[in-house]
This record gives sequence, C-alpha cells and structure tokens, in this order.
Amino acid sequence: MVRDGLGTTSMVEAAPLHNSGSKYQSAGEITHAQGVIKWGTDYFLNSFYSNDTTISQMVSQVKQKIGSRGSGVPDDDYCWMRPEDIDYPRPVGLCFTKCSQLAAEMSAALASASIVFKDDRDYSKKLIHVARTLYNFAESSITWLYYGTGDVDYLDRVTSHDLAERAGAFSSSDTDYGVFGWESKLLGAQLLTRLRILLGPGYPYEEMLREFHNQTGVVMCSYLPNFRKFRRSKGKTKSGHLQPLQDVANAAFLAALFSDYLEASSTPGWYCGPSFYTPKNLCDFSKSQMDYILGRNPRNLSYVVGFGERYPSQVHHRGASIPAHKKESCKGGWRWKDSNMDNPNIIQGALVAATDMDDGFQDVRTSSNYTEPTLIGNAGLVAALVALGGGGTLDKNGIFSAIPFFSPPSPPPPAPWTP
Repeated sequence: MVRDGLGTTSMVEAAPLHNSGSKYQSAGEITHAQGVIKWGTDYFLNSFYSNDTTISQMVSQVKQKIGSRGSGVPDDDYCWMRPEDIDYPRPVGLCFTKCSQLAAEMSAALASASIVFKDDRDYSKKLIHVARTLYNFAESSITWLYYGTGDVDYLDRVTSHDLAERAGAFSSSDTDYGVFGWESKLLGAQLLTRLRILLGPGYPYEEMLREFHNQTGVVMCSYLPNFRKFRRSKGKTKSGHLQPLQDVANAAFLAALFSDYLEASSTPGWYCGPSFYTPKNLCDFSKSQMDYILGRNPRNLSYVVGFGERYPSQVHHRGASIPAHKKESCKGGWRWKDSNMDNPNIIQGALVAATDMDDGFQDVRTSSNYTEPTLIGNAGLVAALVALGGGGTLDKNGIFSAIPFFSPPSPPPPAPWTP
C-alpha cells in the first residue's frame, strides 16, 4: 500500500541532494538527509515485489472522508488519536489505470534517489529496477529516469513535442501554470530537463530543451515583484490555493535552483520582456519568501514550529496535541483536538499550512487550513533553505553521474543541390 503524496515528497527531498550535495555537506546534514530519503524509498521497496517486471494494479492510500463527527464511522477524519494508538479499520483502495499518477510519483522518487545512493550500487540498481517497472504503468516520471539511468530513449521521449503538449507545457495562460505541488510537477520537470543543456545536447534535443528553458524563464518572471501573475500580500506570493505556504516554499526552492543553473552554465541572466534580470534577482525573491515564512511578516510570527521567539502553538497534528503518556480512544481524543490549550508536544520544524490573503493567521488547532503541516511543504522548505545556503553551487557530478558521454547524431544532410 502506498500513500498518495509520499512519492512527491521523496522526490523533492532528493532533488537538492544531488543538485547541491556540497551545501548539505557544509551544513553537516548530508547523512541525516540521506537517512530521511532512505526511509521513504525503503517503504516503497517494501510495498513492491522486487522480482516483478510489470504491474497491472496498485493498492493506494487509506480511504478517507468516509465519516464525519456526525456519522459515527471511525476513520482518520472522525477519530483523534495518536498514530501508534489507532485501532480502527483503515481500508485501502485497489486501483488500475487511475493510479497512474501515484505510480509516476513513486517512479520519479526512486529514480531520483538512485542518484543520491549511487555509491551503494546494489541499492541504486534496485531503485532503478522498480522505477523502470513503475514507469511502464505511468510515464510522467520519465525525466528522473533519464537522469537515473542515462538511457537516451528516455531523453528522446521527454523531449518529444507531443508529450510536452499533452502535459500542458505550452499553457502558460493557465492560472495554475508555475505552481509546483501535489497536483502538478510540470514546472519541476521542465526545470530539471532544461538542465541537460549544460552537457551541450546538440541536435535533435536542443530545440525542445531551449523551449523548456524559455518556458521556465516565463515562470521565473512571474515570481518577480513587478509582474502580476501571482498577486502579493505584504511579502508573500499568492498562489490562490488553500494551504499556500507550501506553494511559497516550493517557489522559493525552484527560483533558487534556476539561479544555480544560470550560474553553473555561465548564463548572466534572462529576459522578461524588454527587461534583463540576473540570478541575484531570483535569490532575492527566494530569500524574501523564506524571510516571510521565518518571521519577517506583518504578524512577526514564524510559521516554522520551534523556530524564533513566536510560532504556532496549536498545530493541527494528532501526535503533537495529545500528551505522550495518554492513550486515548477514537472519541476520547476529541478533548485534545478541541482544546484551546497549547500542544503539549512541540513538533519541531513543521511548516504550518497558511496565512490568508491579508496575511492573517488563526492559531487554532481545528482550523486545519491554517495550522496543518504537510510533507510536501516541509520538503520544499528544506530544499529552499539548502539551495540558499552557502557551500558551493550546482553539483554536476551528482545530477549527471549516470549519463554517459555521447555524440548526438548529425543533422540530416541538405537536399541535393541542382543548378
């Protein structure tokens, strides 16, 4: 059984490790980061029969939203218990073609992690084997499979105009274009694929990679303060989604990563219409979003639990809200959920969900749209902080470690000349 969203989180966690491994090294956190990623990849491997070469069905996440306070049906919405005390049934769902997104997220996470663990050849090969098998179920993990294997067939596919068009790569007028998260990984895929330009791809890849570069540049323009794609509060980019702080963190990460790519390719900047911008403009944007999250905002409140002098105290989290020595029943835990007292356990480092459109915040446990932390939000937060940290720029030896040197085919000869 695989939980939807864990694949996306694992992929985001792994990305900065092989893009900016030296920054983790400088912070003394590389072993810790690898351990966090391996926890997720081991979970995936344990949910998969490793000798399989094809799959036809998947068992997806625990079904939720079956009950409510009024229904009396014990489930993850109705009950409020510490995870280790759960004693009610948690049915899972069997799905076939509709699980393609879940399979793709798992495949991308495993292929990405294979680069992180490239020095452990047996483990890395196992990750690639499962990633390839899942890819046959859903192909949107193709970019990470190319970087994980160096197989040019994946590069051929990911740079096909047909696939890019079906993925919405040319729909920049879409209101969600440029928002990276659970529902769309398009921007991340484009940003990652255009990195291949650094190896001088040549014909026939350069045209589509250049298009990905240009489309990514359009999104980076939209992040800057003098453009109006994403409106701004007093410091925060507005995505228009519920729980938007995860979007803020992910935007900060991708902007810092794009800045690193520009620096690594000795590219001085890019154009937004007639105006020219440098990597520093993107770093300034990323820092402004991190500053907002960490306390430089109208409420002077850090939205990362445990950081700073003031931070949320009623986080919507069952384990944090129930005392460690208390084993509560399904309904017995409601008294902790509904309490107006601070959480007895501080969930250090958790990024809460949101401030509203006017920078307001409700530190109320039952207001989950404000106080609930998410895996993807914290993955983006850590990635952004690492990308903005010192200790080197893009680690080409990491991201390109599986890609062999090859000479691209020559362009077709010109038509025969006749006088």
